[in-house]
Amino acid sequence: MKTHAIIPIFIPHKGCPNDCVFCNQRRITARTGDVTLKDIKKIVSTYRSTLKCRNVELAFYGGSFTGLPLEEQIKYLEYAKRLKQQNIISGIHISTRPDYINREIISTLSNYGVDTCELGVQSFDEDVLKLAKRGHTVDDIYSACDLIKSAKIKLGIQLMIGLPGDSFESCIYSAKQTVYTSPELARLYPTVVIEDTELYDMYLDGSYSPLCEEDVLKRTTEMYKILTGSGIYVMRIGLKSTDLINSDSVIGAYHPAFGSKVKSEAMKENMLTALSTLDVKSEKIYATFYSNPKSFSDLVGYRSSNKNWFKENYPDISFEFGIDKSLKDGKCTICSGRRKDL
Repeated sequence: MKTHAIIPIFIPHKGCPNDCVFCNQRRITARTGDVTLKDIKKIVSTYRSTLKCRNVELAFYGGSFTGLPLEEQIKYLEYAKRLKQQNIISGIHISTRPDYINREIISTLSNYGVDTCELGVQSFDEDVLKLAKRGHTVDDIYSACDLIKSAKIKLGIQLMIGLPGDSFESCIYSAKQTVYTSPELARLYPTVVIEDTELYDMYLDGSYSPLCEEDVLKRTTEMYKILTGSGIYVMRIGLKSTDLINSDSVIGAYHPAFGSKVKSEAMKENMLTALSTLDVKSEKIYATFYSNPKSFSDLVGYRSSNKNWFKENYPDISFEFGIDKSLKDGKCTICSGRRKDL
């Protein structure tokens, strides 16, 4: 049974007047027009009929929440606060831009009981921010993080991989600076090219080339390892599939199971480290990799990728895969013995 669930409310793009090169927010959120309280109540009612867990957050996504007119923010937050007071939800979750956070905004969020604030940081590299036309600086990011944490609101950081001017080194730097800001959660989004964006025009005229799947997988895996290795919960990896965002409507390394691929790759590296503790050359052996139940699919790998890789690269070892509930998420261990003659 799930222990945590989110009721997503996608707000209008008008909360963010800035036009980043990669963004067509109306396409991403699959919404047009205002969201009324009637809409929100209907969404909450629908989700409540199916959710079976107590820890439920009402989350405002799809735009820069704190960039909306104050009266609209309060309209949404008053309703969310009532739901929270009635124990219908356990938390209020918003997303916004780093430059749309100040002391007055934080005071409003605190007064209405907002629990989590995600920042669309995208990169900690100043040049990448400029080329993406983000409209804010790295200093704005650090200032917003400090204000959110000082208000005891949980901090989330969203990063993008493969923006114009980005490199492997700048991606790793962004991951390390994310650790420095000490967020409770993070999201990793490989950059894809969507029609009706400036990035699409740049792609057509040859001034921008999206990363190939191999490169974006390598960068994202390394960033994932840095974040999780520091105890940061990576809430999502890759864009969620919708009717408007899929492999047919975007350009770039989009895959609906990209997160599974990243986690499988990270687990494979852990498995190789565990395997290195064995003297595999001394005799033919069998080896069993173990993970906790939650990470077992990552252990085996996306579509059995890890299972097949080890079988192909270590033909003298018979590999098995098991569960050890004492292991932490994303961790594995190995045990071995003499291989039985067949």
